[in-house]
Amino acid sequence: MDAAAAVQATQPSNHGAAVFETTKTVNAHASNQVNNNIAAEMKEPELSEPLDDNQPQAEEDLVDQAGNSDPNMVGVDPGMMADSNSPKQTFVPCKVCGDKASGYHYGVTSCEGCKGFFRRSIQKQIEYRCLRDGKCLVIRLNRNRCQYCRFKKCLAVGMSRDSVRYGRVPKRSRSTEEQRVTTTDNSVGPEPVPTTESKQLALYDIILTISQAHHAQSQYTDDKIKAIVKKPVSLLIAQDGIPAPSPMSLEAQRLIGWQNLAVLMTPSIQKVVEFGKRLPGFADIVQDDQLILMKMGFFEVWLTRITRMFNKTEQTLTFGDGSVVAKEHLEIIYSSDFVKAMFDFAYGMNELHLNDTEIGLLTGMVIATSDRPGLSDPHAVESMQDGLIEALKLQISRNHSAEINLFSCLLMKLPELRTLGSYHNEHVQWFRQHWASLKLPPLFSEIFDIIKNEEV
Repeated sequence: MDAAAAVQATQPSNHGAAVFETTKTVNAHASNQVNNNIAAEMKEPELSEPLDDNQPQAEEDLVDQAGNSDPNMVGVDPGMMADSNSPKQTFVPCKVCGDKASGYHYGVTSCEGCKGFFRRSIQKQIEYRCLRDGKCLVIRLNRNRCQYCRFKKCLAVGMSRDSVRYGRVPKRSRSTEEQRVTTTDNSVGPEPVPTTESKQLALYDIILTISQAHHAQSQYTDDKIKAIVKKPVSLLIAQDGIPAPSPMSLEAQRLIGWQNLAVLMTPSIQKVVEFGKRLPGFADIVQDDQLILMKMGFFEVWLTRITRMFNKTEQTLTFGDGSVVAKEHLEIIYSSDFVKAMFDFAYGMNELHLNDTEIGLLTGMVIATSDRPGLSDPHAVESMQDGLIEALKLQISRNHSAEINLFSCLLMKLPELRTLGSYHNEHVQWFRQHWASLKLPPLFSEIFDIIKNEEV
């Protein structure tokens, strides 16, 4: 299979399109079991669920289908539930679907159906998909048709698992809502969505897409890191398991060490490529530009993802398969200054306490860098990055509301990361000159434009 076909292009490429040979087309209808819990990442601490949220699952499903909080009242219009002799009951709508709200759930005035749906969404590791480009209208009558858009709407109106606001709707809030809604749910139709809300919904589309892609295509998410079993390894042992002769020249140590490092880094290449293909707007960019973005951005994305695995106390770096590499071995492969800069960058990133979704958005911005040399349409790449920047800004504002300078700090990290990428490329240039002495994984050779030894 032609390597470039994985990025939906037809012409052959001498840029090393074999990077994409090992990737598979994302199945738009797949239901991959990934941790796409954006809502859980809106705040760091996790609170227990409210006491009024303990109804059985089967009962809750009935609620979700009928839109009533009482399973015995399935199909009954909420406006008819009041006694004819009792005072008229105020109708407070669910912020998500417009049905009758039963109280504050996850910080938002919502009905029992949307409360239960949101709880299931943040508890189960389900990757929702939309067949209509994330533009489905969510109202009471059709809220079960598209889980993706319903979950997106829950987030857009402010639902968060860690919200402290639960219980019945206070009278003060009811009076506020009365000014904006009618006293019955038999409304003629949904109100037009304001432009600002449309823009915010579009940003939540980006956040959901990136979060799901990152959780599926990164080895270093919170849940995967917990499952890693560490095992110290030496980069100075030949790949066949036979120790290299001692004493070795510095050149021989660098070559053996880099070959072993290449084996550890290669699994990340496929994952970064697959992640990049799922960035909103990436498929609309010409193939040669896609290849340039992947090749020039890979190391920077890899370093950003693996920052959590730098151990400041032990001075080590742990890979996704559990291999623990000593800092001094990396200094032999590269240089002391470069490795120190890598570790310092990782320590600085870790102090920001970003969650998985925020790291995913940041790495998406790194890939969509519009001033990479050789791009034929930098404006298309810049437009893609602009959406990612706005989405990250929104995510940061919700999750780190007290840290007013965090977003600016993140933007300042990008030039530092770019410098490290350029510094790394200088080291790679030395290895390119010694290609005849190297045996590297093909995918690694392609991403860094190293001539394959077996082709000579």
